[in-house]
Amino acid sequence: MDALDDRRVDRRTRIADAALDVIAAAGMKGLTHRAVDEAAQAPAGTTSNYFRTRSALIAAASDRLEQRDLEVWAVDAAAPPAADPDALAERLARYLSVFAGEHAALTRVRLVLSLDQPDAVVAGHARFMAVGRRMVEAAGVGDAERRALWLADYCDGVLLHEITARHGTTFDVDAHRRAIRRLLD
Repeated sequence: MDALDDRRVDRRTRIADAALDVIAAAGMKGLTHRAVDEAAQAPAGTTSNYFRTRSALIAAASDRLEQRDLEVWAVDAAAPPAADPDALAERLARYLSVFAGEHAALTRVRLVLSLDQPDAVVAGHARFMAVGRRMVEAAGVGDAERRALWLADYCDGVLLHEITARHGTTFDVDAHRRAIRRLLD
Protein backbone atom coordinates (compact mmCIF):
# COMPACT_ATOMS: atom_id res chain seq x y z
CA MET A 1 0.00 0.00 0.00
CA ASP A 2 1.30 3.44 -0.84
CA ALA A 3 0.72 4.62 2.70
CA LEU A 4 0.45 8.34 2.08
CA ASP A 5 -1.59 8.21 -1.14
CA ASP A 6 -4.52 6.33 0.38
CA ARG A 7 -6.67 9.29 1.45
CA ARG A 8 -9.23 7.06 3.18
CA VAL A 9 -6.83 6.68 6.11
CA ASP A 10 -5.48 9.72 7.92
CA ARG A 11 -1.78 10.47 7.76
CA ARG A 12 -1.10 9.63 11.43
CA THR A 13 -2.61 6.18 10.93
CA ARG A 14 -0.61 5.58 7.76
CA ILE A 15 2.58 6.57 9.55
CA ALA A 16 1.73 4.29 12.50
CA ASP A 17 1.08 1.43 10.04
CA ALA A 18 4.45 2.09 8.43
CA ALA A 19 6.05 2.02 11.90
CA LEU A 20 4.50 -1.42 12.44
CA ASP A 21 5.97 -2.56 9.11
CA VAL A 22 9.41 -1.30 10.16
CA ILE A 23 9.24 -3.04 13.54
CA ALA A 24 8.10 -6.29 11.92
CA ALA A 25 10.96 -6.19 9.44
CA ALA A 26 13.81 -4.66 11.44
CA GLY A 27 12.86 -4.79 15.13
CA MET A 28 13.06 -1.87 17.51
CA LYS A 29 16.63 -1.02 16.52
CA GLY A 30 15.36 -0.38 13.01
CA LEU A 31 12.58 1.95 14.16
CA THR A 32 13.72 5.41 13.23
CA HIS A 33 11.82 8.40 11.91
CA ARG A 34 13.74 8.12 8.66
CA ALA A 35 12.95 4.40 8.27
CA VAL A 36 9.25 5.08 8.83
CA ASP A 37 9.33 7.91 6.27
CA GLU A 38 10.82 5.45 3.77
CA ALA A 39 8.33 2.69 4.61
CA ALA A 40 5.45 5.16 4.28
CA GLN A 41 6.93 6.53 1.05
CA ALA A 42 6.71 9.95 2.67
CA PRO A 43 8.95 12.95 2.28
CA ALA A 44 11.85 13.10 4.73
CA GLY A 45 10.76 14.61 8.03
CA THR A 46 7.08 13.64 7.76
CA THR A 47 7.17 11.16 10.62
CA SER A 48 8.98 13.55 12.95
CA ASN A 49 6.42 16.26 12.12
CA TYR A 50 3.66 14.00 13.47
CA PHE A 51 5.58 12.15 16.19
CA ARG A 52 8.36 14.37 17.49
CA THR A 53 10.09 11.82 19.69
CA ARG A 54 10.85 8.14 19.39
CA SER A 55 8.66 7.57 22.46
CA ALA A 56 5.73 9.24 20.72
CA LEU A 57 6.33 7.08 17.64
CA ILE A 58 6.44 3.92 19.78
CA ALA A 59 3.21 4.92 21.53
CA ALA A 60 1.54 5.50 18.15
CA ALA A 61 2.73 2.11 16.90
CA SER A 62 1.49 0.40 20.07
CA ASP A 63 -1.92 2.07 19.81
CA ARG A 64 -2.20 1.18 16.14
CA LEU A 65 -1.21 -2.42 16.85
CA GLU A 66 -4.09 -2.70 19.31
CA GLN A 67 -6.47 -1.20 16.73
CA ARG A 68 -5.29 -3.64 14.09
CA ASP A 69 -5.67 -6.56 16.51
CA LEU A 70 -9.21 -5.42 17.28
CA GLU A 71 -9.97 -5.24 13.55
CA VAL A 72 -8.97 -8.89 13.22
CA TRP A 73 -11.09 -9.84 16.23
CA ALA A 74 -14.00 -7.79 14.86
CA VAL A 75 -14.56 -10.43 12.17
CA ASP A 76 -16.53 -12.32 14.83
CA ALA A 77 -18.06 -9.21 16.41
CA ALA A 78 -21.46 -9.84 14.84
CA ALA A 79 -21.44 -13.49 15.88
CA PRO A 80 -22.89 -14.39 19.26
CA PRO A 81 -20.36 -15.24 21.98
CA ALA A 82 -19.18 -18.82 22.07
CA ALA A 83 -21.84 -20.47 24.21
CA ASP A 84 -19.82 -23.45 25.40
CA PRO A 85 -16.20 -24.54 25.89
CA ASP A 86 -16.09 -26.43 22.57
CA ALA A 87 -17.19 -23.37 20.59
CA LEU A 88 -14.75 -21.15 22.46
CA ALA A 89 -11.87 -23.56 21.80
CA GLU A 90 -12.76 -23.62 18.11
CA ARG A 91 -12.90 -19.83 17.89
CA LEU A 92 -9.59 -19.33 19.73
CA ALA A 93 -7.79 -21.95 17.64
CA ARG A 94 -9.03 -20.17 14.51
CA TYR A 95 -7.72 -16.84 15.86
CA LEU A 96 -4.35 -18.46 16.54
CA SER A 97 -4.17 -19.67 12.94
CA VAL A 98 -4.89 -16.15 11.69
CA PHE A 99 -2.31 -14.49 13.95
CA ALA A 100 0.26 -17.18 13.10
CA GLY A 101 -0.52 -16.98 9.38
CA GLU A 102 -1.84 -13.99 7.48
CA HIS A 103 -1.29 -11.62 10.43
CA ALA A 104 2.07 -13.01 11.57
CA ALA A 105 3.66 -9.58 11.12
CA LEU A 106 1.31 -8.14 13.75
CA THR A 107 2.25 -10.98 16.06
CA ARG A 108 5.94 -10.30 15.48
CA VAL A 109 5.43 -6.60 16.30
CA ARG A 110 3.44 -7.45 19.44
CA LEU A 111 6.22 -9.71 20.70
CA VAL A 112 8.96 -7.22 19.85
CA LEU A 113 7.11 -4.39 21.59
CA SER A 114 6.35 -6.61 24.57
CA LEU A 115 10.01 -7.43 25.05
CA ASP A 116 11.51 -4.05 24.25
CA GLN A 117 8.80 -1.71 25.54
CA PRO A 118 6.74 -3.65 28.09
CA ASP A 119 5.14 -0.51 29.50
CA ALA A 120 3.80 0.35 26.05
CA VAL A 121 1.65 -2.81 25.92
CA VAL A 122 0.42 -3.11 29.52
CA ALA A 123 -2.86 -1.23 29.06
CA GLY A 124 -3.71 -3.03 25.83
CA HIS A 125 -2.93 -6.38 27.40
CA ALA A 126 -5.27 -5.60 30.30
CA ARG A 127 -8.06 -4.76 27.84
CA PHE A 128 -7.53 -8.04 25.97
CA MET A 129 -7.49 -9.98 29.23
CA ALA A 130 -10.88 -8.46 30.11
CA VAL A 131 -12.20 -9.60 26.72
CA GLY A 132 -10.75 -13.07 27.34
CA ARG A 133 -12.37 -13.28 30.75
CA ARG A 134 -15.76 -12.30 29.27
CA MET A 135 -15.35 -14.93 26.54
CA VAL A 136 -14.61 -17.62 29.10
CA GLU A 137 -17.57 -16.54 31.24
CA ALA A 138 -19.91 -16.53 28.21
CA ALA A 139 -18.81 -20.09 27.43
CA GLY A 140 -19.95 -21.14 30.90
CA VAL A 141 -16.47 -22.00 32.19
CA GLY A 142 -15.77 -21.42 35.86
CA ASP A 143 -12.81 -19.54 37.32
CA ALA A 144 -12.81 -17.25 34.29
CA GLU A 145 -10.01 -15.00 35.51
CA ARG A 146 -7.52 -17.85 35.88
CA ARG A 147 -8.67 -19.66 32.73
CA ALA A 148 -8.31 -16.47 30.68
CA LEU A 149 -4.77 -16.11 32.02
CA TRP A 150 -3.97 -19.71 31.07
CA LEU A 151 -5.39 -19.15 27.60
CA ALA A 152 -3.38 -15.95 27.11
CA ASP A 153 -0.18 -17.70 28.21
CA TYR A 154 -0.87 -20.65 25.92
CA CYS A 155 -1.73 -18.46 22.94
CA ASP A 156 1.31 -16.21 23.41
CA GLY A 157 3.59 -19.23 23.61
CA VAL A 158 2.07 -20.85 20.54
CA LEU A 159 2.37 -17.67 18.53
CA LEU A 160 5.99 -17.16 19.58
CA HIS A 161 6.89 -20.65 18.37
CA GLU A 162 4.81 -20.36 15.19
CA ILE A 163 6.59 -17.21 14.01
CA THR A 164 10.04 -18.41 15.06
CA ALA A 165 10.97 -22.07 15.47
CA ARG A 166 7.96 -23.41 13.54
CA HIS A 167 7.89 -20.69 10.89
CA GLY A 168 6.90 -22.19 7.56
CA THR A 169 5.21 -25.27 9.01
CA THR A 170 1.52 -26.07 8.70
CA PHE A 171 -0.57 -24.75 11.58
CA ASP A 172 -2.65 -27.58 13.08
CA VAL A 173 -5.90 -25.84 14.07
CA ASP A 174 -7.44 -29.06 15.36
CA ALA A 175 -4.52 -29.88 17.66
CA HIS A 176 -4.66 -26.37 19.13
CA ARG A 177 -8.43 -26.59 19.50
CA ARG A 178 -7.99 -29.77 21.54
CA ALA A 179 -5.25 -28.20 23.69
CA ILE A 180 -7.35 -25.09 24.35
CA ARG A 181 -10.32 -27.28 25.20
CA ARG A 182 -8.21 -29.06 27.85
CA LEU A 183 -7.34 -25.68 29.39
CA LEU A 184 -11.04 -24.99 29.74
CA ASP A 185 -11.79 -28.24 31.62
